[in-house]
Amino acid sequence: MDTNVPLIRVVDASRVYESGDSEIRALDHVSLEIRRGEFVAIMGQSGSGKSTLMNILGCLDRPNEGRYEVNGVDVSQLSPDELAALRRDTFGFVFQRYNLLATVSAAENVELPAIYAGVAHEARRDRARSLLAKLGLGERTDHRPNQLSGGQQQRVSIARALMNDAEVILADEPTGALDSRSGAEVMALLKQLHSEGRTIILITHDAAVAEHAERIVQIKDGSITDDSGVKRTVAGKGGERAVQSAKATWLDDLQEAIKMAMRSLRANKFRSALTLLGVMIGVAAVVTMLAIGNGSKEAVMKQIASMGSNLLLVFPGAPGTRPTGDVATLVPDDAKAIAEVDNVLAVSPERKTRATLRMGSVDYQSNITGVWPAYQTTQNWPMESGTFVTEDDVRSYATVIVLGKTVAKNLFPDDENPVGQFILVSNTPFEVIGVLSTKGANAFGSDMDDAAFIPLSTGFNRLFGAQYLASVNVKLADDAKTATTQEQIRQLLMERHHLEDFQMRSTSSFMAAAASTQNTLTLLLGCVAAISLIVGGIGVMNIMLVSVTERTREIGVRMATGARASNILLQFNTEALVVCGIGGLIGVGLGFTAGFIAEAFGTNVAFTAAPALLALGSALLTGVLFGYLPARKAAYMDPVVALASE
Repeated sequence: MDTNVPLIRVVDASRVYESGDSEIRALDHVSLEIRRGEFVAIMGQSGSGKSTLMNILGCLDRPNEGRYEVNGVDVSQLSPDELAALRRDTFGFVFQRYNLLATVSAAENVELPAIYAGVAHEARRDRARSLLAKLGLGERTDHRPNQLSGGQQQRVSIARALMNDAEVILADEPTGALDSRSGAEVMALLKQLHSEGRTIILITHDAAVAEHAERIVQIKDGSITDDSGVKRTVAGKGGERAVQSAKATWLDDLQEAIKMAMRSLRANKFRSALTLLGVMIGVAAVVTMLAIGNGSKEAVMKQIASMGSNLLLVFPGAPGTRPTGDVATLVPDDAKAIAEVDNVLAVSPERKTRATLRMGSVDYQSNITGVWPAYQTTQNWPMESGTFVTEDDVRSYATVIVLGKTVAKNLFPDDENPVGQFILVSNTPFEVIGVLSTKGANAFGSDMDDAAFIPLSTGFNRLFGAQYLASVNVKLADDAKTATTQEQIRQLLMERHHLEDFQMRSTSSFMAAAASTQNTLTLLLGCVAAISLIVGGIGVMNIMLVSVTERTREIGVRMATGARASNILLQFNTEALVVCGIGGLIGVGLGFTAGFIAEAFGTNVAFTAAPALLALGSALLTGVLFGYLPARKAAYMDPVVALASE
């Protein structure tokens, strides 16, 4: 370190502000040199330019013209991060209004410069407590600023200025907000620091305060009018730094950012709760909607799969037309012919109608389907009691009936065994020979148990009137040969009918169509839920913008104590991430709770980890995206403008 080079040199510096069409020249070609170890008072009335000069000396601002050098280095050539490092390591600021962070303790205020110097938590905590004890505040380390007197707050401000062993103390009207006794104590502290080798630059309008300095520089209308000159210097302080023995890691920086974010949330509990609410609702909606969508899809696929993947359905009507039982193109002989095709395991033609069933005084309307015995095989539908329709029943036109569970419960509400009982179907007596086990709802939501089955031949004679079919169920022995067998059946029916007046579908095609439909519905539900998450994200951005505006002075203080743009960006982005992360976690819990409630009311719900992780990840991404603009606004503020904010 060359002791012949002035610590501070200002050469012909001017600072001009635009004000409409005119200019305000706050500094006008100022030149000044300050040596290491000096105690200099820069004195002038309000508007004289002394605060503008202090801002330039402390690297909070730059001159429009001229040069400013620190230790022989032209400050105008330094990057924003290099300027931040200079403020952090070389200068310590003592402000008239203290500029302490209201939400943290005295010790944590003092630690601030060391945070941006990358000092580990333990090292900076010990250093802060030691400084406060030295300044007579050992019992006040955990007190917040509003619990301290003005003089005590100013001593905390001085301790903060000393945290990184600053070579230069810039004191801007340090006694302006204090009573005479507290002011005298602060000036005694500054004189003691000077005697220890620090360079003190005191900004004041009070001649009595300026008298404590060994050199007085008078400034008026932006120009230096008088300089008493160097009288005596103390060996300048430099070299070792007391707090660089333990360095913080990136994890320490992140933990510190999270801790600051949590403090900010606690400081504005109601506003934070409203912000969390938007994210919580969005995440909960995503989790619940996707769970319901997946549950519905699983239920549909389960019902289709229950019929087996080796089922072919033949309907009347040309391809492309809507299948209906009123088209007379399929007859029972077609079903008999299909039964002879290779790979066909079972065939059951069917036709149905709607009819009233009566048991005693109880009437119940349901679907009556005429079938062959193989119907039970094609549908994988076991019996609960009794037997199904037999070949003998079909050949003899037997008036027998098999009931679905819903029909049995309605006709026999007292849990009486229906088997062997006689019921009337359209005034024709039928003997109940069996009750099928519970099947549940089908892929379209209809109750499959709300049905009754009779021999097809009996249905033709007693109920249907017409002798044609509504469909033919074909069970295949090997579903690997589905396409081949389907083509063989098509060729067979073409030979019998001489035109393609029928259409065929397989359960695998039903499953594919149903899966596609359900995926579309699930995507739709997810999109609707995602919109609410985006709305929550916009709420986060608005709140963060308000937070940046409210905390402008805090941002200025952080910059004055050495915070780089990346530090500010990390802090405010972390705050947005913390908000969205907490809201996301609570939202996931609410989503699962809402899903369980929906399930209790009979809705099909399927919980998987993917939607919850997706929703939580989206919430965090929302925090990053919507928190970036407010964080960027904060990071690139002008330190001088930020500190001047009310």
